[in-house]
Amino acid sequence: MKRLWSFAVMLLFIIGVLTACSGNQGAASSSSGTKDTSETDYPTKPISVIVSYDAGGGTDTTARTLTPFLEKELGVPVNVINQPGGSGWVGWTALATAKPDGYTIGYLNSPNIAGGLVNPSVKREVNLDSFEVLANHVADPGVIAIRTDEKRFTNMQELIEYAKKNKVKANGSGVASDEHLVSLLMNQKLGTKIEAVQFEGTANSSTAFLGGHIDILVTSAGEAYNLHNSGQLKVIGVAAKERSAFLPDVPTFEEAGYEGVYSQATRGLAAPKGVDPEKIKILQAALEKAINNADHIEKMEKLGTQVSYAGSEEYRNMLEQDIQDITDLKDLLGW
Repeated sequence: MKRLWSFAVMLLFIIGVLTACSGNQGAASSSSGTKDTSETDYPTKPISVIVSYDAGGGTDTTARTLTPFLEKELGVPVNVINQPGGSGWVGWTALATAKPDGYTIGYLNSPNIAGGLVNPSVKREVNLDSFEVLANHVADPGVIAIRTDEKRFTNMQELIEYAKKNKVKANGSGVASDEHLVSLLMNQKLGTKIEAVQFEGTANSSTAFLGGHIDILVTSAGEAYNLHNSGQLKVIGVAAKERSAFLPDVPTFEEAGYEGVYSQATRGLAAPKGVDPEKIKILQAALEKAINNADHIEKMEKLGTQVSYAGSEEYRNMLEQDIQDITDLKDLLGW
């Protein structure tokens, strides 16, 4: 009986020692700063990508082409969320004010967003510092397109001569958007009479153009590529210093005899300011691999969209340059 009692006491002592050691290890782990795995194993749930324009437009197509490759790198679903309105500002404001937990990122479209930041008539609570810039994805030169049944003008020379004497309606996606700036530059440099009609997104402006509600379509090479190749429209001029690799037979403005009209639309990704730096690094590394993936680049080329990866610092410099360029055009914009 004494032996059993002694054994029981010894067993309780051992259990007490083990429990104390376990508690001390837990305390030591806590004091050493070890975090819960839910905080360190980022990402652990789906990530949303805000697109500030309608489904079916160039940015939407760009985003949906990239997301499968980004999912592969991050190991979680990546979902495109369309939030159109306000010439892009509904989506950009939603991105800037999203919870900075790393689970919401989105596209910035420039010079559209740059124009909205420069415009003195609109008091924005959002600015470039509201975002954590991640990477640029694509860069598209601007182009001018006409309908295939257009009889008034069939090339750039005929369009310019006609537009010097007659009002021509074109599209825009907001004041100081890339489309709007092309029209303004043509009026300033070439003496044309082009009036911009503002639409929410490329899908709407393309529909209006094909329906005959506007005369010409100002868009990007990537957005016009498939429509041009399928014969739904005819691209007649590229607003860049070199021809687009996707539209090699289409001359630049300069080649057509008209200088000073240049336009490039960029689409890159950002997160709201305040996301943990370690999560930002994970997102940046995943985007670099996804954007530069050879299969992704091939898919983008089939869409006629030029992949143009730039890291966070270079991409921010691009955005800052767009802001400065539009600031220099304040007089042209009536600002």
